[in-house]
Amino acid sequence: MKTRGHDIEVSAASDQVVVRVKDSVVAISSRPLVLTETGCPPRYYLPPDDVKMDLLRSSTTTSHCPFKGDAVYWSVDTGDDLAEDVVWSYPEPFERVEQIAGRLAFWAEKPGVTLEVNGQGA
Repeated sequence: MKTRGHDIEVSAASDQVVVRVKDSVVAISSRPLVLTETGCPPRYYLPPDDVKMDLLRSSTTTSHCPFKGDAVYWSVDTGDDLAEDVVWSYPEPFERVEQIAGRLAFWAEKPGVTLEVNGQGA
């Protein structure tokens, strides 16, 4: 969907997505939704069932996107370290991206976070 020169699209994929924080595998999914948005790298939104939720710690951080809505964040506890605010979700996203509701995305640009898609760094 295009809004004021801003494109945003969500599509289902069958790519194998593996997320690591430090040396811990935090998620493995072959059911991602890929969100592409003007000015942003592709984001892979994963079902909570494919994420090791026991490693996530709820954060008080929130943010607002004029195209997606209000996001909530989690930190990842790897046992020896806490990677703060590296996971987010839109519990009630705007209608145009409603498919991502409740799914989790990882901030691969943060130190210690790696996201692989089909064995390749993303």
